[in-house]
Amino acid sequence: MSVLERVRAQGPIPHGIGTEELAEQRRQLKQALVERLGLKAIAEGITGGSVERTRTELEVACRSILNMQGNGVFPEHHDLLVRQVLDEVCGLGPIQPLMDDEEVTEVMVNGPDALFFERAGRIEPSTFAFDSEEQVMTVLDRILAPLGRRIDKGSPLVNARLANGDRVNAVVPPVAPGGPAVTIRKFSGRITSLRRLVELGALPIWYAQLLSCAVRSRQSIAVAGGTGSGKTTLLNALSCEIDHGERIVTIEDSCELRFDTHPNVVALEARDASIEGTGEVTIRELVKNALRMRPDRIIVGEVRGEETIDMLNAMNTGHPGSLTTLHAGDAREAVSRLILMARFGMNLPSELIEEQIATALDLIVMSCRLPDGCRRIGSMVEVNRDDRGRVALSTCVSFDSAADAWSLQCLPGFVGTAQELGIVDDGEVASWRSLIC
Repeated sequence: MSVLERVRAQGPIPHGIGTEELAEQRRQLKQALVERLGLKAIAEGITGGSVERTRTELEVACRSILNMQGNGVFPEHHDLLVRQVLDEVCGLGPIQPLMDDEEVTEVMVNGPDALFFERAGRIEPSTFAFDSEEQVMTVLDRILAPLGRRIDKGSPLVNARLANGDRVNAVVPPVAPGGPAVTIRKFSGRITSLRRLVELGALPIWYAQLLSCAVRSRQSIAVAGGTGSGKTTLLNALSCEIDHGERIVTIEDSCELRFDTHPNVVALEARDASIEGTGEVTIRELVKNALRMRPDRIIVGEVRGEETIDMLNAMNTGHPGSLTTLHAGDAREAVSRLILMARFGMNLPSELIEEQIATALDLIVMSCRLPDGCRRIGSMVEVNRDDRGRVALSTCVSFDSAADAWSLQCLPGFVGTAQELGIVDDGEVASWRSLIC
């Protein structure tokens, strides 16, 4: 049975058995397994050999135990119990099937009694949950131990990145009085191009061509949107349009951007302080350091604080075409947030910072999530400078979420420059002009 089939096979709790009864039967099976094989032998099998081989061997032992007379477990419950015990012993307990399912993009634990996951943009409750806070903590230790991290009452918060790129955030008591809260955002390397976004219906092909032209024309772009709207996915797709002759430096909290074919990329990752309070490396420090690494483009996964002023300085001092993301509901709000965050880094008047934004930033592209969970690339807004040096916004592409439709309002200024430089030909420009409403 494949991983996905195993996940689908979980289904609801079998008819005729309660949650508490299922948990008790699972506890008894696990205890009998340990008594038969020994805890040391099980641990050595998991840590010293192939997990899949160990899982197969333990499955044989579990089924042998269940097939013994007088165990009181109905045969129709065997498969479920065996899967759950093996997930608890060899994996991450109730969340293991969700981690194995490629269609699940986020896993959320709200204490031991509530487990949710996101699939196809929709949040759904899981049929199963944890038995206790201790079980959640055991799973957390299993996740964090290989990373050299820990979480406890003395250090109740942790952010970490798994080897496969998944991001983990955990909060435990006393900060989380309702029990351990764990959020795992699964990394998906399946969407790495604008073409793939077009195939998924996130934007029309003419819009993708316009965005590609913007990147190749070295336009500095900020991708804005809400949580889970697909900002990082769009940033990755835009980054892959950068010419292979350019040197890229990426800066992220957790490395998520993927450049499978670009030959000259340096990835930098911020680091939290250790338990002793040392070793922290901030996004701002990395942005400053990136300026000494001879980048053609600087890509900041997300600006959320004082590093904003350094990012704007970089765009204004020889690094056009840089890219970043931020949280905002629309383009005007994005400008306001950039002003606010830049003031964290340098206490300048808002007017001066706005002038900096007007000269540094060329485009704001919105990423949005519709009520049905679908993600779309929304409006494209051009950032210009008015007579007073302030930001003037002009909508080039608008998106109607109710109709799920895009319209080209006007061609952005970079198209003319791109045409002169031979980045786009007359035919492409003519096709765009024919779409203007």
